[in-house]
Amino acid sequence: MMQREVVEKRGWMDHAHFLDLIGATNLIPGPNSTEMAIHIGQERAGWRGLLVAGACFICPAVVITGIIAWLYQQYGQIPQVSAFIFGIKPAIIPVILAAALPLAKRALKGALLWVIAIAALVAGLMGVNEIYVMFGAGLLALLWVAGRLSGGRLRGIAPVLLQVPAIVVSNARIFFSFLKVGAILYGSGYVLFAFLDSELVQKGLLSRKVLIDAIAVGQFTPGPVFSSVTFIGWQMGGWQSAALATLAIFLPSFVFVAISHPLVPRMRRSKLFSAFLDGVNAASVAIILTVCIEFGRATITDWRAIAIAVASTVVVFGLPKVNNAFVIIGGAVLGYLLRLIAI
Repeated sequence: MMQREVVEKRGWMDHAHFLDLIGATNLIPGPNSTEMAIHIGQERAGWRGLLVAGACFICPAVVITGIIAWLYQQYGQIPQVSAFIFGIKPAIIPVILAAALPLAKRALKGALLWVIAIAALVAGLMGVNEIYVMFGAGLLALLWVAGRLSGGRLRGIAPVLLQVPAIVVSNARIFFSFLKVGAILYGSGYVLFAFLDSELVQKGLLSRKVLIDAIAVGQFTPGPVFSSVTFIGWQMGGWQSAALATLAIFLPSFVFVAISHPLVPRMRRSKLFSAFLDGVNAASVAIILTVCIEFGRATITDWRAIAIAVASTVVVFGLPKVNNAFVIIGGAVLGYLLRLIAI
């Protein structure tokens, strides 16, 4: 959706630079979609754009999630939305594939990058952590180019992954707990839930039922899945904890993007770092495809899900001018209607 809005519709940047920003986003901790929005804002209007884009991307989901969290606290349950979520999941797959195709055309621009992308796809399907896939792909491309450069010297890239286990505490220190999570967590929102399960549920600070409900809220509300932290924080200590948890989980993303954004053009100008970024971009496409495959395995399980996926594919590829948001809304409504049909 960002690619269509920013590259194709508004022309704020070209496909190549958009792809470079995706690669840079995958190299830093935090929620990828939020960081991509922040990157775009900084590209468009400097530090002011960074703040505005990030806030505008995060706030709608946080406000909606906060309202649901309050209702949940008052009444002990969330609205019955499983039927709508059922329809959203298969509808989103062709949307992701449609976004990946133009990126793949520009990222896979040589035999080496095709080999790297295929290897990254296999590694992703085997369950290898995506950050290792990213850095491995980039390093492989860098070493290949370094070996071919006459007289070139490999100065070295040594990314250090500091996996410090987060210790979640209550009340006033909740901010620092979620700040730590936001600063070290790689991957998608689903990685967040696995992380919080071990740090909150297994330590008795949160029930698994509340965590599962938080997952549902994160799925059916717009915006980043990380807004589920607003819901979790509210259940742990009311609106104050919700506000602190939300601020803490997203704050590192602004810092990481502000630091890394100026480095992207410099990396592209260097032959070695440009090769590294090319490898990362190839792996990014492979990881997007991996997500689609895994998502398809988990969601396309009966004739109704197949019908929604096929209908969404027809709309996405047959009517490219239709906004993806309407495809997702349509999938949710169709899922609700089909779930009403008794099997």
